[in-house]
Amino acid sequence: MGTPEFAVESLNILVENKYNVVGVITMPDKPSGRGHKMQCSAVKQYALEHNLPVLQPEKLKEESFLEELKLLNADLQIVVAFRMLPEVVWNMPQYGTFNLHASLLPQYRGAAPINWAIINGEKETGATTFFLTHEIDTGKIILQEKIAIADTDDAGIVHDKLMSMGAEMVKKTVDLLMEGKIEGIDQSQFIHPETELKAAPKIFKETCEIQLSWTIDKVYNFVRGLSPYPAAWIDLQFPGQSDNMTLKVFESEKEPEQHNMPVGTIVTDGKKFAKIAFTDGFIQLKSVQAPGKKRMDIGELLRGMR
Repeated sequence: MGTPEFAVESLNILVENKYNVVGVITMPDKPSGRGHKMQCSAVKQYALEHNLPVLQPEKLKEESFLEELKLLNADLQIVVAFRMLPEVVWNMPQYGTFNLHASLLPQYRGAAPINWAIINGEKETGATTFFLTHEIDTGKIILQEKIAIADTDDAGIVHDKLMSMGAEMVKKTVDLLMEGKIEGIDQSQFIHPETELKAAPKIFKETCEIQLSWTIDKVYNFVRGLSPYPAAWIDLQFPGQSDNMTLKVFESEKEPEQHNMPVGTIVTDGKKFAKIAFTDGFIQLKSVQAPGKKRMDIGELLRGMR
């Protein structure tokens, strides 16, 4: 059960290792792009290419879907980047249902764990497989593995690392279940009095706005955590321009420096570089996107404005 590219790697490792995948459940096709053509999910595309049965329920409690699901007679259900399942679904197979989550649970429960870990400046993250239960992302932990987050890593880089590592974890988890070697560890054992649990709520456009009151460290991590998608943005007025421009920022550099410039001042040579003044230094813009334009180097944008 999955939707985006992140889930394809886990499905692929099962198929390539000859596990009996009796069905694939993914989201319904939806219109996308300029022509609003119907687009299927990455998981469905993979499933069709490998002749796997596909179910695409609108509602997970629909009787017709539940009947189709029962007919698959699955021993185990695996969830990777899908939807919250009702108990009637996750409790159906004899071995239950487990989920691959892209964080070190119980930290970063929610829809966007990779983004929030980087936004919050974490130095490590990881992935967890766990049994589904009533409350989202709270079930007993099966496996957990860590990776480091480099200071230059963005969400795309960490996504790809966890996608590959997570697929291997899915395979290991299936093998352990088949061998009857799993009981699971209650997440309460990972929570201590001094533990601060951080959430990973869904990200919306308004979530992505850079605030001029922030420190340069916070801005730098914010840009990395939202790159390449959905991307941080900020409204700026460049020197010589009469109107503000809403600029998506995909890559930046931080430049600690004491200065007396008003926060939000843009320093630029109009050719190659532009940086924004914050309270404790500057953020250099590197890779950006202006409305109606493709992603480009800041120099290319500046030269196009002349």
